[in-house]
Amino acid sequence: MKNIFFLFLGLFICLTTQAQFNERPVLNLQNEDKALLNWGYFLGFNSLDFKFDYIDVPEDGDNLVSTSTGFNVGLISELRLNQFFDLRFEPGLFYTQRTIGFRGFTTENEALRDVKSTYISFPILLKASTKRIGNWKPFVIGGVSYSLNLGSNEDSLDDNSTGTFRMTKNNYNWEVGFGIDFYTEYFKFSPSIRGVFAMNNELIPDNDPDSPWTGNLSGLRTRGIFVNFTFE
Repeated sequence: MKNIFFLFLGLFICLTTQAQFNERPVLNLQNEDKALLNWGYFLGFNSLDFKFDYIDVPEDGDNLVSTSTGFNVGLISELRLNQFFDLRFEPGLFYTQRTIGFRGFTTENEALRDVKSTYISFPILLKASTKRIGNWKPFVIGGVSYSLNLGSNEDSLDDNSTGTFRMTKNNYNWEVGFGIDFYTEYFKFSPSIRGVFAMNNELIPDNDPDSPWTGNLSGLRTRGIFVNFTFE
């Protein structure tokens, strides 16, 4: 994901620089940003990780997390506040898979826990844009979101002793990112990159308070990167 970040940053700089030297471009969709309400959808991918909080510093080191690339899809509704600010609601669905490697075990069945998560997310975001430069307009975006983890196992009576890793179903996050609005002849295309960070503790401890999996954990929070491609 680091390579994707730097590739996107390089694209951002190149496109912005090109737009600045194009003094008289043919302006596309000149009335696109004047409407009070705009609608669209987004597609993208994600890479999510875990941040662990420990009661005591673990002697064997932190637990390990192996991540895989997931996908995002959703809708966009945008309320124009003024020339530079918009309020956005982006309900969506995203899927991800993470594998936690717990220290201190001798077999994979005990040490590894696959965490497959499907989230329904409801972000409310403030988008701050620069003045339009030809057919480009950089922006930053940030806000908060509520996400419902459909694969949380929160209500399961089983725990890690039987191979079930449990997390909270209801979660709250803050999000921050940046991107570019690209005005084509027929629609507005906006690639963006965003960091997502859980605010609440998502860990459901095992039934045994001395569990070798969760006994030394005081908290667990999701953190990750979203790359979205928006069409309006």
